[in-house]
Amino acid sequence: MVAQIERTLTLKGVDLPWPLKDLERISWNYWWSWSAQGVSIFRDLDPTLWEECENNPRLLLSEVSEFRLAEMATDPFYIERVAKLAAEFDAYMADTTIWQANSSRITPEHPVAYFCAEFGIHQSLPLYSGGLGILAGDHLKSASDLNLPLRGIGLLYRYGYFRQRITRGGWQEEHYGETLTHALPLQIVRDDQNERILIQVEMRGRIVTAQVWRVDIGRVPLYLLDTNIPENDETDRWVTGHLYGGDRETRVVQEMMLGIGGVRLLRKLGVDPHVFHLNEGHSAFLTLELAREFVQGDPPMTFEQARARVRELCVFTTHTPIAAGNDEFDTMLIEKCFGRTYEEQLGLTHEQFLGLGRVNPENEAEWFGLTPLAIRMCRSTNGVSKKHGEVSRELWAKMFQSGTKVEEVPITSVTNGVHIPTWVSPMLRHAFEQHIGENWTSLLFQPEEWAKAIRQMPDEELWNAHRLMKERLVAFIRVRSLNARVQRGETAEYTGAARTMFDPEILTVGFARRIAAYKRWGLLMSDQERLFKLLGNETRPVQFVFAGKAHPQDQGAKLILQQLMQIKYHPLIMSRAIFLQDYDQEIAKQLVQSVDVWLNVPRRPLEASGTSGEKVAVNGGLNLSILDGWWLEGYDGTNGWAIGDISQSEDPAVADKRDAESLYLTLEDEVVPLYYKRDERGIPREWIVKMKTAIATLAPAFNSDRMVQDYASEIYQKQMLEVRG
Repeated sequence: MVAQIERTLTLKGVDLPWPLKDLERISWNYWWSWSAQGVSIFRDLDPTLWEECENNPRLLLSEVSEFRLAEMATDPFYIERVAKLAAEFDAYMADTTIWQANSSRITPEHPVAYFCAEFGIHQSLPLYSGGLGILAGDHLKSASDLNLPLRGIGLLYRYGYFRQRITRGGWQEEHYGETLTHALPLQIVRDDQNERILIQVEMRGRIVTAQVWRVDIGRVPLYLLDTNIPENDETDRWVTGHLYGGDRETRVVQEMMLGIGGVRLLRKLGVDPHVFHLNEGHSAFLTLELAREFVQGDPPMTFEQARARVRELCVFTTHTPIAAGNDEFDTMLIEKCFGRTYEEQLGLTHEQFLGLGRVNPENEAEWFGLTPLAIRMCRSTNGVSKKHGEVSRELWAKMFQSGTKVEEVPITSVTNGVHIPTWVSPMLRHAFEQHIGENWTSLLFQPEEWAKAIRQMPDEELWNAHRLMKERLVAFIRVRSLNARVQRGETAEYTGAARTMFDPEILTVGFARRIAAYKRWGLLMSDQERLFKLLGNETRPVQFVFAGKAHPQDQGAKLILQQLMQIKYHPLIMSRAIFLQDYDQEIAKQLVQSVDVWLNVPRRPLEASGTSGEKVAVNGGLNLSILDGWWLEGYDGTNGWAIGDISQSEDPAVADKRDAESLYLTLEDEVVPLYYKRDERGIPREWIVKMKTAIATLAPAFNSDRMVQDYASEIYQKQMLEVRG
């Protein structure tokens, strides 16, 4: 039935000259975004329009001029490039060889069902807010590359996540743009009679209907539920209005649609998953829907029997190292959104139903939490780094049998990784292809051979590739900064400074992440005298580039940003420090592919994993980071720098002071001197040794192919070994 449905998807094509026809079908699959030539082929049609279309090939093809298409359709070199890309795409899609280490349990008929509230596939598809979504997107891409049968389930947000603008006073403003489905590679899913597949979920006492969109991520389909349809009243059309927007009630009904609606969608598609993967707790209600099916099935089951079956089918990944960061709701809100019918269909009393979401089911004062629900209803729970697994065992130990030692709590870990073909710079990718071969990514599974190949790369070639990327970054910073300053009416002096700011020869430090108190954005500013000495050093200066968003409802985080922006008119800041507004995947790529050093200073142990530093390492950038999350596993003393040690202080002020001192000392005594230590040819040989060591040691261990393989072998295919309390 799945194949039949997928053949009836409606395509709205673009009429292209026949030598370019292949671009039409390639543009319908995000495979182009991580293929070696995909980006450049679309961009070269019209570079200016490509930027205006925000790198969206569907929109580009519909807007590019008829003459430009005719011009490129008569360029034999461009035609050859298109033909080569089409052949690579066809070969990729035709390869049905399932990852050889996969057991027969995960098959196209019984795939992994991967649920997440956000997916960061590409900047043109605004379904992500940050790290969780980017990780989910990389997970799907690696599943596609490995040919691991997987289906993604999410929501199509009418307005996605916000676009950030910074006022002249430094305050963050949020703006939302509507997701234009007609301009994206989105396809309505229809049944055998060519009718839209519609999913219905009862919430707040009425039936809410969702249509379904599909987007292809290589070999992996991602299905997106959308309530913005005429069948719903105006309120319910906003269930899928904004990612993480609205009030707490909106969050509940969104998560009902994701979890309950997602299971019902898979049933209509005829997909019978081997395992349901809950990536974070937002989709935890899917476990209740599975239990309801068993309780209402033939033969019917008791809830406890159903729960045992559900646990066999479900696995859960938690991404949050503090209890307050997990979704939890007032029980009255749960009652309002669910009503009593659903719990009756589960065969539960009202208190039994509410108890499923409590750490202590008997504590009526507790709110309903999605993480306790997921832990209780899934056969396995894992954190996203070894340290996060340890923190999670301590955090949720009370959910397990009395007397269980923290170290015995059955919460494991799979450390996050990044999709290297997506994040590696075009210059470095070309160098890998030249020195390792077209199939260079396969060598990542042979760490010793990979390290040998990286260390044999000529220093000059690696350094020149990096320098060119820095030149691109400087040009990007100048253009973005100039446009932003003009738009908000900055002074002529400050606006003009954007044209000359930054220098590709200067040591460049990047710091980009969500703006939140525990990320410690102000740590670098804690000693402004030392900061200005770093910026203003005549022979060994440093320049800093910052980016990040504060949650719309986090006024404290917005205040942090505003305070940082107060020194933007200082002459040194104007020339050697910048905050890039509206942090997204495009800005992320510019930074991680180009900076010399990546700074990360969260308060331990609150960094669950962190993946931005992994992206930097793949590109030869060096991490300067607190020993937390992935860096605690990755740092070996030779491939970057550590800030502080692994000790933890109960007094945040003490920890901040200690770490700030370590940060400044490391920059002043180690990072800066090493970068500016050059040979007679102006090459920083010892720095390049460190770059090669970072690529050699970190790329094999912290890529998403390894991560997905670990999930497949250690999580998806393992049987339930323990019983939840």
